[in-house]
Amino acid sequence: MELTVGPNQFFWSADRWTSFHDDLASAPVDRVVLGELVCSKRLPFYQDRIPDAIGTLIEAGKEVALTSLALVTLKRERKLTSELAEMGVEVEINDLTALAHLPEGIRFSVGPLVNVYNEGTIAWLASRGAARICLPPELPLASVETLTAAATNLGVAIEVWGHGRLPLAISGRCYHARLHGRTKDNCQFACEDDPDGLDIQTLDGQPFLAMNGVQTLSDTYACAAYQIGALEKSGVAALRLSPQSNGFGELSRLYRQLLDGECDADHVADAIGRIDGNIRLSDGFLTGARGVDWSGKPAQP
Repeated sequence: MELTVGPNQFFWSADRWTSFHDDLASAPVDRVVLGELVCSKRLPFYQDRIPDAIGTLIEAGKEVALTSLALVTLKRERKLTSELAEMGVEVEINDLTALAHLPEGIRFSVGPLVNVYNEGTIAWLASRGAARICLPPELPLASVETLTAAATNLGVAIEVWGHGRLPLAISGRCYHARLHGRTKDNCQFACEDDPDGLDIQTLDGQPFLAMNGVQTLSDTYACAAYQIGALEKSGVAALRLSPQSNGFGELSRLYRQLLDGECDADHVADAIGRIDGNIRLSDGFLTGARGVDWSGKPAQP
């Protein structure tokens, strides 16, 4: 099974963004998705770094793709989307409107923010040129198995969310701006202060969600470590790791060792706790009654 690094969901400085992707050149991952997924206002800060990152990763033997925005609403965002195919690498669509900007017959991939819930959707996407689909992370294991079988018959590779805060929603409203008493157009990039999202609690102080500009994320970090065997048996081609600011290189090595049979899920859970003791893990969407459920033991710091 391959390892894919998904697009960074957060707003990092250009230097931090560059350093992260330079490090991926030597990481034990097979595929990297670059670009801006959440908010087009962030893109100018590192847009000129993307071509060099593509070159570095390809030279290191990685497969590279560019993501579309998850929500395209403005004329300049439509223009940015139409320019993706000119970069010379595969495009990952995370908004179906991006399909209108891809040349007919071109190969593309589909990200987890597109609602691929049934075999008919997979067949339609395959007919349009989709070669790889990362399934939405809220699907249970039984649905993953069914959809993987359908995709395999059509020659489409299936990815499953393997690690990271889950993308739950994208809004036209910026929560970070509102928190600071600002408008979306004058947000002053408040989301930069929270490189892994801002933790949100309920009124009685219970962990609930995470906020990332216009995006809502899960409080917990999904971890598919205990489902690797079932995912491999069902024919899943790749596991997706979502970038985080702390210890991502070690994280990618842990998952590579897990996929290669060099460690077990308990070891991965414990090691994640040592990387960041504040991380709470979940895998309930795959196998539990609730998305927040965790089938393994709690991560030990």
